[in-house]
Amino acid sequence: MSQSHSHSHLWPGVPLALGSAALFGATPPLSKLLLVTVNPFMLAGLLYLGAGVGLALYRLLRGKQAMDGEAQLRSGDIPWLALAIGMGGVVAPVLLMYGLSLNTASSSALLLNVEGLATMAIAWLAYRENVDRRLLFGAFAILAGAVLLSWDGNGVALNPGALLVVGACVAWGIDNNFTRMISATDPVVVAMLKGLVVGVVNVGLALADGASFPAASIVAATAAVGFLGIGVSLVMFILALRHLGTARTGAYYSLAPFIGALLAIAILGDSVTVKLAMAGFLMGVGLWLHLSERHEHEHDHETLEHEHSHVHDEHHQHHHDGPVSEPHSHWHRHAPMRHRHPHYPDLHHRHGHG
Repeated sequence: MSQSHSHSHLWPGVPLALGSAALFGATPPLSKLLLVTVNPFMLAGLLYLGAGVGLALYRLLRGKQAMDGEAQLRSGDIPWLALAIGMGGVVAPVLLMYGLSLNTASSSALLLNVEGLATMAIAWLAYRENVDRRLLFGAFAILAGAVLLSWDGNGVALNPGALLVVGACVAWGIDNNFTRMISATDPVVVAMLKGLVVGVVNVGLALADGASFPAASIVAATAAVGFLGIGVSLVMFILALRHLGTARTGAYYSLAPFIGALLAIAILGDSVTVKLAMAGFLMGVGLWLHLSERHEHEHDHETLEHEHSHVHDEHHQHHHDGPVSEPHSHWHRHAPMRHRHPHYPDLHHRHGHG
């Protein structure tokens, strides 16, 4: 059976992933302004608390509308959420901070680009996401641009500190893949819980290190940056995971350093350099390779039952007793079907390839 799609396979996954990268990319230059008066651990904690508290208020204001429009966390989702928070919010920051204390800043900046590579490798090897040559070339072009942005003329130091930084990147890569496992659930709740837990952990580490809370105006400014740059960004990242899968979302997200560099020019007055232009070219090539990807073949959908936010498109042809608003969320069943159309490894296309 073949049916036409009413929208591009790029929508809305690609805009969500790019929007997430843009918001997260804006966070470092804005945080740099705050680091003058705030301890790094305290800053990280307040950024995440700003994300968690801001999303909690948003969720509270939406009330029942939010409950009806998104699938809520179930008991089976809690282990995945706990693992994601543990790896990305506790293990990774601790490894990174210890790694930074034993490694040079320039070497660490280069090694932080391993996160995108780790995210894609885990999605490919552990979760069997389809990764073709075009996607690989595009991802490596984006990664090369990010590495070039981080390069200051010194190489990567091979020492215990460097291994700890790499370990942090792998932990974030695992976090991204675990988060995909619960991407069908309410992204605001997932991001809210991540923000609150990670925020409390980092503030606790800061207080244990002898730091103190900054002035109320600084706390408010940090919370605002955290709400947009981490909270809203993470919500968009989780939504992108639904539509693109982990490998592609992670690749688009790797554009964040370039976006941050452009904002640093606008906000902090940094100069435009040849290195920035070259990095922009490489990332532009990678972005074009991804946007022009067209993964299309005849594929089978087996019987599937799950819950997530949806509209009644060709994959959701079921009936309701009475009128409903869209999008809405409820437990539903997909009958087997076979068709052909462009697609990504989204919630309904996590099939194998020969």
